[in-house]
Amino acid sequence: MIAKIGKGGNMYGAILYNQQKVDKENGAVLLLNKIPDTVDGKYSVAYFNKCFEPYLSANIKTEKTVRHISLNPDPADKVSDEQFTDMAQEYMERMGYGNQPYIVFKHTDIDRTHIHIVSTCVGIDGKKIPDDYDHPRSMAICRNLEQKYNLHKATEQEQKQANKVFKPVNHKNGDIKSQIASVVRHLPKYYNFSTMGSYNALLSLFNITAEQVKGERNGQTVNGLVYVALDDNGNKVSNPFKASLFGKDAGVAELQKHFEQSKEKMKTNPARSVLKNTVELAIHTTNNETEFKKQLVEQGINTIVRKNESGRIYGITFIDHESRSIWNGSQLDRSLSANMFNQWWNNGNKPELKIQDNPVFNTSTLDYSPTKDLFEFLSNEHSANYDLGLFSLLPNAQGEDYEEEQFAKQMKKKKKGRRL
Repeated sequence: MIAKIGKGGNMYGAILYNQQKVDKENGAVLLLNKIPDTVDGKYSVAYFNKCFEPYLSANIKTEKTVRHISLNPDPADKVSDEQFTDMAQEYMERMGYGNQPYIVFKHTDIDRTHIHIVSTCVGIDGKKIPDDYDHPRSMAICRNLEQKYNLHKATEQEQKQANKVFKPVNHKNGDIKSQIASVVRHLPKYYNFSTMGSYNALLSLFNITAEQVKGERNGQTVNGLVYVALDDNGNKVSNPFKASLFGKDAGVAELQKHFEQSKEKMKTNPARSVLKNTVELAIHTTNNETEFKKQLVEQGINTIVRKNESGRIYGITFIDHESRSIWNGSQLDRSLSANMFNQWWNNGNKPELKIQDNPVFNTSTLDYSPTKDLFEFLSNEHSANYDLGLFSLLPNAQGEDYEEEQFAKQMKKKKKGRRL
């Protein structure tokens, strides 16, 4: 079993992430600890958030007050709800959170059922619960739980595989061909994208672009694809490499099949409505392009904006690393087209949202909705550029669990300039 410990500053975001799974019937609440039950057994994000308020309001110094933990058994393990509940209680008790309020959510939206635990590291007295060496302690507890519940053991190699990330191409490191290969051979296996434009938006996070080559050779039509490395500013810095060098999955024919398959999957993908709500919330709670992108990055979403030479926005794409799907703004909703963002960011005409039409924007929810410092799903320790320079997290092992990767890389604590 693998445990991932997420540390952030936004309780609302952590609860929303999990409650949306429940609302979409892809999850369930297994346990409430130090949180009152409701009369009808139904819960809302606002209700859960309110239950944590006495602890968060008592805090004075701690910035990262939220603990968002996932416990991930091996796909071959068959764990009952009762066992999940018992494991969660024992894990939290031994980690020092037994007397804290926490919620245990079960996620069932992938083949490997697992649980997420939302809690806070701040006691009712406002003091921070010590978390020194929490990762080694967590690993030791997981090994004990594996033995106690007869679960498959997560070896050290599996731990490393679970935390593996694929990095952007760095042309200064040389061997560009191998760097590109390590990315393009894997992306179609894990992400849904329905056009060449959305594929290139995803590739741009890795400092790569793909260009179609059309023409005639010996009287026959040629329709090929080449890949080129980019620098951090989007400029080409390598010769083109034929797609055939990277296997059939990187070529035009297989990508066209992937586009069609993705279109069908995305028609019924519940991630569309969740992403739409998240984007609209970011519009409502931010004031400019930088704030907007930063807020979405902190929720595992990259925003790729395409502009012409005069600076006019003619395209906008959202890369949702949680659901591993790529959407143009107009795919989410006509009101989220590139023209709307151009009017806002270039002309100062911020759109008026129809809040009453969107369940996320009810009055009680907005009362507790944060405007900054959202929960940290992606690491930005490697780059201050929220547009392109971020690492995209891809699985390389079992389970194909996009969620597990969201917690695989957390923001490292800065030793200087931060209050702990």
